[in-house]
Amino acid sequence: MKTEYIHALPAHWLNVSEVYKALGDDWRQKILLLFEPNEELTIKQIVDVLPLGRTSVTHHINVLLDAGLLLSRKQGREVFLSLNKHILLEMLERTRKYIEEES
Repeated sequence: MKTEYIHALPAHWLNVSEVYKALGDDWRQKILLLFEPNEELTIKQIVDVLPLGRTSVTHHINVLLDAGLLLSRKQGREVFLSLNKHILLEMLERTRKYIEEES
């Protein structure tokens, strides 16, 4: 039994739960799946296609931003969102390494 992580997660594992928590909601998954490769979307574009209010969509987007799954770029008054594939690939790689080490 490994007990070294009972009190604190290793540094390389700290944001893994945030990513998986963000992915644990169907609406957040649907938001991520809206993006075409290398596409940027505004919150308004996302609100316009989802059957949720702007407040709910903004909440889900903020969770995705906090987890690092979305990136934002401000241009004038507009905020453009894009996928951060790097963080998702990194979390999957960390999970894969853990599984391989335990096998």
